[in-house]
Amino acid sequence: MIRNPEKLARLDREYQRKQGIDIVHNFLIVEAMHAEAVCLGIFSRLDPLDGLEVDIKIAKVINNVSKTP
Repeated sequence: MIRNPEKLARLDREYQRKQGIDIVHNFLIVEAMHAEAVCLGIFSRLDPLDGLEVDIKIAKVINNVSKTP
């Protein structure tokens, strides 16, 4: 059980600051995630804009629903 969450948050921020940013490692993660998405069929290699019209229509409907009282 965490007794002092503020102290833990400070410790975590300090640790993250000291670690720095490893851009190469971050790009490797993104490339691996993209490759997995392609293998699962989530991203198509053929046409990146395929299905964009449907996504735009869904977004318009969602935005209109959220604006009505």
